Amino acid sequence: MIQRNEILQTIEMIDQQHLDIRTITMGISLLDCADTDIGRSCTKVYDKICRLAGNLVKTGEDIEAEFGIPIVNKRVSVTPIALVGAATGAKSYVPYAEALDRAAKQIGVNFLGGFSALVQKGMTESDRVLISSIPEALSETDFVCSSVNVGSTRAGINMDAVAEMGRVIRRAAGLTADQGGMACAKLVVFCNAVEDNPFMAGAFHGVGEPECEIHVGVSGPGVVEHALKAVRGQSFDVAAETIKKTAFRITRMGQLVAQEAAHRLDVPFGIVDLSLAPTPAVGDSVAAILEELGLESVGAPGTTAALAMLNDAVKKGGVMASSHVGGLSGAFIPVSEDAGMIAAAENGKLTLEKLEAMTCVCSVGLDMIAVPGDTPAETISAVIADECAIGMVNNKTTAVRIIPAPGKTVGDRVDFGGLLGTAPVMPVNTCSPAEFIARGGRIPAPLHSLKN
Repeated sequence: MIQRNEILQTIEMIDQQHLDIRTITMGISLLDCADTDIGRSCTKVYDKICRLAGNLVKTGEDIEAEFGIPIVNKRVSVTPIALVGAATGAKSYVPYAEALDRAAKQIGVNFLGGFSALVQKGMTESDRVLISSIPEALSETDFVCSSVNVGSTRAGINMDAVAEMGRVIRRAAGLTADQGGMACAKLVVFCNAVEDNPFMAGAFHGVGEPECEIHVGVSGPGVVEHALKAVRGQSFDVAAETIKKTAFRITRMGQLVAQEAAHRLDVPFGIVDLSLAPTPAVGDSVAAILEELGLESVGAPGTTAALAMLNDAVKKGGVMASSHVGGLSGAFIPVSEDAGMIAAAENGKLTLEKLEAMTCVCSVGLDMIAVPGDTPAETISAVIADECAIGMVNNKTTAVRIIPAPGKTVGDRVDFGGLLGTAPVMPVNTCSPAEFIARGGRIPAPLHSLKN
């Protein structure tokens, strides 16, 4: 039985503390859309997405109106296109991106993810075609997002793919120079990518998933910050317990919305991803949570420890609230999407190196970071390699979403608008890793990957 005070607490969290459903994401398998003719395959892709996700946006809006719970984004994720297009023999997969973009516009979703390839142990010809198509695909479409998984704990790190992704990111930035390198904001490079992630830009529908399913991503940094204010100065035991209980309440709301959406759309419920995903709005910041724990500023000594506690407590609270917690579930630290992170970076209190240390204990990794436009491709690749190493050794998902902002230098800003926010251009170590990246090959998997 739901108690009156629980209802009032939820209303307060939504009304005053920025609690929302960040996304309802429908995952769709496109394996049956494969064809030897890329034109026919693209038509199948478009038709299937429109058929299965045609009512996704309306369903989300209906639930939002009936339950009074804000649902910020409605999204679709699909089977990695490198798998779908393999039979075509095509030399470019840009037509797939255009078909995905048309479908996204037709059904009215905010983003569509899955222009992706999984190359942690090596690349097929189809993978190579997809990766080479990414700059044009993202610069010529509005809603398509791309991801490439270049490493895993089981396989190691594909350094040939890492090197290529540095060049791809530079080309993508150049093709959208008039938008501050916007294409790079829709591109993620992963290690240990998960198959049921509802968050963009890294979402894709894994081959181990069903034909179609509904995932929900829940957020609520403002709710956690508000809860911690009530226990200011008390021990970390009390703080951790407070975060855990708050995460439980947030996840229960996500579970309710996910099950309702799945029922109305007549597809299976996949997972609830409880990720504290911030927005540029004041009062909706992960950095503010860390500062509420006693740090003068995010980036100060102690930041990594505070983030580790936050991430762990969020996961524990979420797992107790739902039998199907998945995706990434934890705390995100995207610089451009968090007002506190932006301020700390602009004031020189938060550096790229400190962010890398923080990614050892949080969800995902170096996210929405703008760097000078003349940053060499090899440096970008080396940043990716470092982040992949953290993920590989620690058996966790890590990722890089980095924007070499054309024509910009340290101290400038790049404005992407909406949830993507504003990115301050951060300095990058100028020591060259070119010879390191030029070695190629694979960095072997760690010993503890041998668990059979």
